[in-house]
Amino acid sequence: MLQKLSPRLFARISAILTELREDLADNGGSGIPFDARTTLTIVVSCVLLTVYYYYGRPGFFQNNFDPAVAAWLGMTDSPHRDLLRYAYWAFSSTLIRVAIPLALIVWWFKESPRDYGFRRWEKGHGKIYLLMYLAMLPLLTAASFLPSFQDKYPFYDGAGESLFHFFVYQFAYGTQFFALEAFFRGFIVFALFKRFGYYSILIMTIPYCLIHFGKPMPETLGSIIAGILLGYCAIKSKSFLPGALLHFAVGFTMDVACILHRAGL
Repeated sequence: MLQKLSPRLFARISAILTELREDLADNGGSGIPFDARTTLTIVVSCVLLTVYYYYGRPGFFQNNFDPAVAAWLGMTDSPHRDLLRYAYWAFSSTLIRVAIPLALIVWWFKESPRDYGFRRWEKGHGKIYLLMYLAMLPLLTAASFLPSFQDKYPFYDGAGESLFHFFVYQFAYGTQFFALEAFFRGFIVFALFKRFGYYSILIMTIPYCLIHFGKPMPETLGSIIAGILLGYCAIKSKSFLPGALLHFAVGFTMDVACILHRAGL
């Protein structure tokens, strides 16, 4: 019917579709065949990053669910009420950055999570991460003296009120770090490594740097180096877990240092 109404239009559409099939077949002449699996990884990663930004952060919970959840739990007047949004942060991070990618790996890719860093690291690599933490310790100490870092960390203003507030928040904070590493240095890096090799680390570093916008600029610039280094180490150790431990250790240290500075110690 379309051909009868407009033969020229039909011919043009057919030519475009033919060109599209040819481009997909040889991937624009790059010599690399089109890979639906790689495409799905990138598209899903973009969608999950978007969903997490708009719906997964503590502010979303506070603006939309806090009154109802606090009332349901009987915490309307509780001194611990502000911790609810960080509990939500830990939950949403695990769902969006761990559970959904795992479902994709197992049910769509038909592969083992072990191949995506969900495993114990190779023997001897733990010492490398420990040395990285020790190398960063002087930088963390110096940065903690800067007002821009003291104003930012800890994210939870009440973390310094008591040990209970501090450690409950740190549990949520650590869970978020595990999810972050599982997503960037697990799912994205290992999925793309099968096609791009070590260039997968550079690809992953772009969105990883972008999620640091809004933090102190030295930290945002440092995330480029950290992203590349942690991505490489994840591939070599075959696990993102030591990177998660290192990342949490860095965040924990910065929180403690900033709290001590605020207390005048």
